[in-house]
Formats: sequence, structure tokens, C-alpha cells
Amino acid sequence: MFLKSDDADLFVTSFGCGPRTILAHGGWVGSGELWQQPFEQLSRGWRTVTYDHRGTGATVNRAADITFDLLVDDLFRVLDALRIDSCVLAGESSGAFVVLEAALRQPARFNGLVLVDGRYQGGKSVGATRFIEGCKTDFEATMEMFVNACVPEDNCEAERRWGKQIVMRSNGPSAVQLMECLEPVQVEHRLTQIHLPTLLIHGSRDIITPIASSQNLAQKLPNSKLVTIEGAGHVPTVTRPAEVARAIEEFFEKDMQ
Repeated sequence: MFLKSDDADLFVTSFGCGPRTILAHGGWVGSGELWQQPFEQLSRGWRTVTYDHRGTGATVNRAADITFDLLVDDLFRVLDALRIDSCVLAGESSGAFVVLEAALRQPARFNGLVLVDGRYQGGKSVGATRFIEGCKTDFEATMEMFVNACVPEDNCEAERRWGKQIVMRSNGPSAVQLMECLEPVQVEHRLTQIHLPTLLIHGSRDIITPIASSQNLAQKLPNSKLVTIEGAGHVPTVTRPAEVARAIEEFFEKDMQ
């Protein structure tokens, strides 16, 4: 479905009708499609919801600028439109910024978090600067480089091809705005305020957001668990979906007992 408003048409998908709901946000230029495979498995026992955030996938953005506040507001807009009172909230890569901010603003709306290879520190790194400049000068070549770095696993040519199709549904200006809007965001010093059960999943071969990011996050979040997927790169939701789905099932099954 398209959730339509004056400044955007958000593409939202919802599958399954289990007693629990999980809603997921993609990362940077990666749409909700990043969650398609693990959600295919989870939808047997969960209601699984995802959406293409502004600047990605099938969503149409009409706002003059993509801002961090808009990204967070859109998440709550999806929750309200689908009448989701509470859910597990998941985010991949830079989607962790949005997930953590949403949990800080309205913790009562969520009964747990999942962060996959999460990025949550603002500022402008050397790598981010390189990607921003590349998006301004040659978006297609930059996306080729980005996806190849995200998926270092062997025997994943199909996944790399699919990943390139996903990110190419974005565009240079949107990619730049999605990166730059996160630079001033500061959530790290507020992490101890989050007491929700939090599952951290990270690929051991991730060079986009090295595993030290989630190791640090595990120390700061008082009710968290880190699951390392050995040999996986930056997008285990695409390359190791069964392991991601299993980790989510096991973590929240234990939490509900």
C-alpha cells in the first residue's frame, strides 16, 4: 500500500498475522526490501511490516529536504496508519539512528529492538565523505562500489546484483541528503535511557560498519545481546536471512517466557 500525505507517498508492506508485530526500517539507500527474506520466514508467526523510507525504493518524496526528523516522524506515521500500538522495532545500518531515536521519544510504543550492523554515531567519517562526493559525481559507480563492499561473501553474486538494483532505485541527491541529515545526530550519550530488550546482530566481515560498533553498543544498552554472524558482511538480512530470522525468533521467544 501507499501511505499518502502532502509531502510523501510511503510504500508500506505488511504480511502475516501472528500475535507479535515487527516493523523494520532499511538503511541509507537500502529500502524495506532489505528485510524481505527474513520477514518471509518470520511472517509464519509474526505480523511483519516494513516500508521504503524517503529517498529509497518505491516511496515518492515531495519534501524539499530529507531530514532526520522527517524520517523519525514517518516511522510513527506508519505505526499510526496501520494501528500498531506496540511492536518490535528493527533497523539495518543507518536505520539504527531512526530506531534508537524513536525508542527514546516513545519507548512505550515498543517491546523490543533489533539492530543489524547498526550505525548510530554522527559526524562525518572519511568513508562517508567519500560516498557523498561519489554520489554527487557518479552515483552509479559509487553504488557499485558500495554494494561490493557491503557483500564480501563468496557465492553471493545474485545477492550483489539484487543489492545494486535496490540501491539504484534511489538517486544521487537523495543519497547525499540521507547521509548528511545524520551528521549532527547525537544518540550515543542517551543510550543508557533505553531499557528495551535489544538484539544486536552483526556480520564479522562488515567493513562498512565494523563489528566494534555493535560491541560498543552492547556495553551501553543495559538490556542487550550481541549475535555475531561469522563470515557475513554488512547486509546479513540479504546474505544470511535464515540466521537473522532465527536470532530474532530465539531472542524474543526467550524474552516472552
